[in-house]
Amino acid sequence: MCPQSRNISRRRFIASAGLAATAVCVVPHRVFGAEESLVVAARKAGETANITVQTLRGNVSALIGSGGNIAVLPGGDGKLIIDSGYLGTRSKIADALSSLSPDPIKHLVNTHWHFDHTDGNEWMHSAGATITAHENTRKHLSTSTRVEDWNFTFPPWPAAAIPTDVFNAEKTLHLNGATIALKYYGPAHTDGDISAYITEADVLHTGDTWWNGHYPFIDYSTDGNIDGMIKAAEANLAVVTEKTIVIPGHGPVGGKAEMTEYRDMLVAIRDRVAALKEQGKSLDEIIAAKPTAAYDAKWGGLFINGEFFTKLVYKGLGKGAS
Repeated sequence: MCPQSRNISRRRFIASAGLAATAVCVVPHRVFGAEESLVVAARKAGETANITVQTLRGNVSALIGSGGNIAVLPGGDGKLIIDSGYLGTRSKIADALSSLSPDPIKHLVNTHWHFDHTDGNEWMHSAGATITAHENTRKHLSTSTRVEDWNFTFPPWPAAAIPTDVFNAEKTLHLNGATIALKYYGPAHTDGDISAYITEADVLHTGDTWWNGHYPFIDYSTDGNIDGMIKAAEANLAVVTEKTIVIPGHGPVGGKAEMTEYRDMLVAIRDRVAALKEQGKSLDEIIAAKPTAAYDAKWGGLFINGEFFTKLVYKGLGKGAS
């Protein structure tokens, strides 16, 4: 167990609504011990989370507080929702959606398969949503999928929660007077990550390829990798301008400046860990060298500390090389 993790109690996570729910799901599984799965703990924490509605631009809003950040575009074609959050926050999400407009839920996009972004799939489908996602997201939701770093095997999602409108590389939706460009990153956070760019509003949802202000979790069990995360960060920066509003998977809404800082952090730590590995140092020796030390104060807060992120980077070196 990492030193920081020893000092993190389950109560501390759950006391911090919203952020806590996500933090529980990404820290090393030993933090909470064997008596309760961190996935179960995260879902319980999500039940107490508060949902904040943030109005953005072009009738687009963000719902912050239920697992992954949610984007909403209401209109005559029915609400388009990007990611569905935790099931335990269903009533709070429904109330937030109703506060935006009376339009029914008709369209749901999953940025990837992780439970903090897809637990609400079934109820949103029952409300009328067609679910769109990358084909690998459907694959993981349709079968038993294990995440080793969470020490948890997910059973298949209910049939109503499985995306039925899937694609491989790119897909464009035309809804509510807007163009929504969906694009596959390639393996990054998982093997099914997509971005959703609402063109007319100049609003980009990156899913978990961007964690604003936090080290990201990288799911190697479903082919995520550090080099893929860097490629995704570069792809995001290629899309945005200084005026673009960007919804990260986790953390506050931001823009190009914050995304650039995030990309630079990923590259710097990847390069430092790679250089130490090339010197023949073991993982324990690399951790002891503290390659993340210059970044821990800013990025190693509630979610993932420097030691765990070093392990994630080390684990994936070279896996995303083209």
